[in-house]
Amino acid sequence: MRADRLLALLMLLQSRGKTTAAKLAEELEVSERTMYRDVQALAMAGVPVYAESGPGGGIALLDSYRTNLTGLTEPELRALFMLSIPAPLARLGVGQELRAAMLKLAAAVPSARRSDEARVRQRIHLDSAWWFQGEEPLPYLQAIYRALWEDRRLRLTYLRRFEPRGELKVHHVVDPYGLVAKASVWYLVAARGRDGPTDARANSRAAGPHVYEVSLVLDASLLDEGFDRPAEFDLAAWWSAWCAERERSHAGYVVKLRVAPELIPELARHFGAQVQAAAALAEPDEDGWVTLVLPFAGLEAARGRLLAFGGAVEVLEPRALRLSLADFAAQAVARYQR
Repeated sequence: MRADRLLALLMLLQSRGKTTAAKLAEELEVSERTMYRDVQALAMAGVPVYAESGPGGGIALLDSYRTNLTGLTEPELRALFMLSIPAPLARLGVGQELRAAMLKLAAAVPSARRSDEARVRQRIHLDSAWWFQGEEPLPYLQAIYRALWEDRRLRLTYLRRFEPRGELKVHHVVDPYGLVAKASVWYLVAARGRDGPTDARANSRAAGPHVYEVSLVLDASLLDEGFDRPAEFDLAAWWSAWCAERERSHAGYVVKLRVAPELIPELARHFGAQVQAAAALAEPDEDGWVTLVLPFAGLEAARGRLLAFGGAVEVLEPRALRLSLADFAAQAVARYQR
């Protein structure tokens, strides 16, 4: 551990220049006394490090002692400096390692370019979280991460939602193939092995990887048993295909509706520019409204979305959705008329 800390100290001094012992100690989570011992160890190893006391003093390296990072153009350096530690990776437990790697990179950049880092970070910030998205507890994320790297099987207790009876706990033994963070939500891609007695229905499903939302994992324990990861499995390609299929399967509820002309731009924000193109080709009726056909994930999804548009939209088909919308609207009117 001390060797890692000495290397981190060296990188800090190269990237930040003269720094007080107190700040270095805080950054490396040690005492100031330990920090001075580490500085002495660097000096004994031949590193030209020196300390200045008094106001404006601190610990620093000779300017001539640094490693230049060559071969990178100015735009490439700016692109690298835009990188930050995404919240999903911090929750995975690799934030400290990424900070150390970025520190080494910054230390290797020539001093004339080092000011670019601060300028870029003051101008570009990446935030991967959705609006109003709170952090869900992920107590088993790091256990799953460990199982991935050690190619060990996992015993999961998983909360399956939207069952006819509400929610159901299932027990699976899985071979973890990969973790995916989509919109700051972690998913486990795993092949299902031996199933527990509460999930006998899963035995009839097609073999192949399944997707588990990590926030719904109620328990995860590593087994001593390992597994052979398929050499042909490509996580990124499989995930892309799975997402495309999921979007196709969740857009199978087709709705025919009349739309007020002022609603067209709003629909385009939800369904894409093709809505405006379809509206432009449609012939308006005597009220100036146009008839469109839009896909939804299901009746509930369509009802929730269309209720938000109020009287600017009228469902023509299917009849079940039309009746459901009328019922919900009547319930709302009855509630507020009281």
